[in-house]
Amino acid sequence: MSAPSTHDDTFLLFRNTMRITDGHLEGFRAAINRAVEFARQHGPQLMVQTFVDEERMLGHSFQLYRDSDAVRTHWKIADPYIQDVMAHCRVERFEVFGEPTADVVAGVRAGLGEQCPVTFSPRIAGFVRLAGAE
Repeated sequence: MSAPSTHDDTFLLFRNTMRITDGHLEGFRAAINRAVEFARQHGPQLMVQTFVDEERMLGHSFQLYRDSDAVRTHWKIADPYIQDVMAHCRVERFEVFGEPTADVVAGVRAGLGEQCPVTFSPRIAGFVRLAGAE
Protein backbone atom coordinates (compact mmCIF):
# COMPACT_ATOMS: atom_id res chain seq x y z
CA MET A 1 0.00 0.00 0.00
CA SER A 2 1.48 3.36 -0.97
CA ALA A 3 1.41 6.43 1.22
CA PRO A 4 -1.24 9.05 0.42
CA SER A 5 -0.09 11.75 -1.95
CA THR A 6 0.28 15.28 -0.60
CA HIS A 7 1.24 18.59 -2.12
CA ASP A 8 4.70 18.06 -0.60
CA ASP A 9 5.22 15.30 -3.20
CA THR A 10 5.78 17.93 -5.90
CA PHE A 11 8.57 19.88 -4.14
CA LEU A 12 11.87 19.98 -5.99
CA LEU A 13 15.21 20.81 -4.39
CA PHE A 14 18.10 21.72 -6.68
CA ARG A 15 21.70 21.64 -5.51
CA ASN A 16 24.17 23.29 -7.86
CA THR A 17 27.91 22.99 -7.17
CA MET A 18 29.88 25.59 -9.12
CA ARG A 19 33.65 25.81 -9.68
CA ILE A 20 34.54 29.49 -9.38
CA THR A 21 36.98 30.67 -12.05
CA ASP A 22 40.37 31.78 -10.71
CA GLY A 23 40.36 35.53 -10.14
CA HIS A 24 36.55 35.72 -10.29
CA LEU A 25 35.59 35.28 -6.62
CA GLU A 26 34.42 38.86 -6.14
CA GLY A 27 32.61 38.90 -9.50
CA PHE A 28 30.96 35.59 -8.56
CA ARG A 29 29.84 36.99 -5.19
CA ALA A 30 28.42 40.12 -6.81
CA ALA A 31 26.58 38.14 -9.52
CA ILE A 32 25.16 35.72 -6.93
CA ASN A 33 23.94 38.62 -4.79
CA ARG A 34 22.17 40.18 -7.80
CA ALA A 35 20.62 36.85 -8.81
CA VAL A 36 19.42 36.02 -5.31
CA GLU A 37 17.93 39.49 -4.83
CA PHE A 38 16.10 39.15 -8.15
CA ALA A 39 14.79 35.72 -7.10
CA ARG A 40 13.72 37.07 -3.70
CA GLN A 41 11.70 39.83 -5.34
CA HIS A 42 10.39 38.12 -8.47
CA GLY A 43 11.24 34.42 -8.54
CA PRO A 44 8.99 31.45 -7.78
CA GLN A 45 11.48 29.76 -5.44
CA LEU A 46 10.34 29.03 -1.89
CA MET A 47 13.95 29.14 -0.71
CA VAL A 48 17.34 30.07 -2.14
CA GLN A 49 20.54 29.67 -0.16
CA THR A 50 24.04 30.05 -1.59
CA PHE A 51 27.31 29.25 0.14
CA VAL A 52 30.95 29.68 -0.88
CA ASP A 53 33.94 27.49 -0.01
CA GLU A 54 36.78 29.93 -0.73
CA GLU A 55 39.47 27.36 0.06
CA ARG A 56 38.22 25.04 -2.70
CA MET A 57 36.76 27.86 -4.85
CA LEU A 58 33.34 26.21 -4.90
CA GLY A 59 29.91 27.77 -4.72
CA HIS A 60 26.91 25.76 -3.53
CA SER A 61 23.38 26.88 -4.36
CA PHE A 62 20.22 25.27 -3.00
CA GLN A 63 16.85 26.20 -4.48
CA LEU A 64 13.48 24.86 -3.37
CA TYR A 65 10.57 24.91 -5.82
CA ARG A 66 6.92 24.04 -5.20
CA ASP A 67 6.72 22.09 -8.48
CA SER A 68 7.91 21.85 -12.08
CA ASP A 69 5.78 24.85 -13.10
CA ALA A 70 7.83 27.00 -10.73
CA VAL A 71 11.06 25.74 -12.32
CA ARG A 72 9.75 26.66 -15.77
CA THR A 73 8.83 30.15 -14.53
CA HIS A 74 12.31 30.57 -13.06
CA TRP A 75 13.91 29.65 -16.38
CA LYS A 76 11.72 32.15 -18.25
CA ILE A 77 12.49 35.15 -16.06
CA ALA A 78 15.99 34.59 -14.70
CA ASP A 79 18.18 33.87 -17.74
CA PRO A 80 20.13 37.18 -17.64
CA TYR A 81 20.99 36.55 -13.98
CA ILE A 82 21.98 32.95 -14.63
CA GLN A 83 24.27 34.09 -17.46
CA ASP A 84 25.79 36.77 -15.20
CA VAL A 85 26.68 34.13 -12.59
CA MET A 86 27.97 31.69 -15.21
CA ALA A 87 30.46 34.31 -16.46
CA HIS A 88 32.36 33.61 -13.21
CA CYS A 89 32.10 29.83 -12.84
CA ARG A 90 31.18 26.52 -14.39
CA VAL A 91 28.77 23.96 -13.03
CA GLU A 92 30.69 21.07 -11.53
CA ARG A 93 27.74 19.01 -10.30
CA PHE A 94 23.96 19.41 -10.42
CA GLU A 95 21.59 17.40 -8.24
CA VAL A 96 17.81 17.34 -8.40
CA PHE A 97 15.90 15.97 -5.43
CA GLY A 98 12.27 15.14 -6.14
CA GLU A 99 10.51 14.08 -9.31
CA PRO A 100 10.26 16.81 -11.94
CA THR A 101 8.14 16.44 -15.04
CA ALA A 102 9.79 14.98 -18.15
CA ASP A 103 10.15 18.41 -19.79
CA VAL A 104 11.97 19.80 -16.73
CA VAL A 105 14.28 16.76 -16.68
CA ALA A 106 15.00 17.38 -20.38
CA GLY A 107 15.53 21.10 -19.72
CA VAL A 108 18.03 20.44 -16.94
CA ARG A 109 19.92 17.98 -19.12
CA ALA A 110 19.88 20.30 -22.15
CA GLY A 111 20.96 23.31 -20.09
CA LEU A 112 23.97 21.50 -18.70
CA GLY A 113 24.86 19.38 -21.72
CA GLU A 114 27.95 17.31 -21.04
CA GLN A 115 29.34 19.97 -18.70
CA CYS A 116 28.89 17.95 -15.50
CA PRO A 117 27.18 15.00 -13.84
CA VAL A 118 23.45 15.42 -13.21
CA THR A 119 21.63 13.20 -10.75
CA PHE A 120 17.94 12.80 -9.97
CA SER A 121 16.87 11.36 -6.61
CA PRO A 122 13.16 10.65 -5.99
CA ARG A 123 11.61 11.72 -2.71
CA ILE A 124 10.86 9.14 -0.06
CA ALA A 125 9.43 11.26 2.76
CA GLY A 126 9.76 14.66 4.36
CA PHE A 127 8.08 17.95 5.13
CA VAL A 128 8.68 21.65 4.65
CA ARG A 129 8.30 24.19 7.43
CA LEU A 130 9.13 27.64 6.04
CA ALA A 131 6.60 29.98 7.62
CA GLY A 132 8.47 32.44 9.84
CA ALA A 133 11.88 31.11 8.77
CA GLU A 134 13.20 34.58 7.86
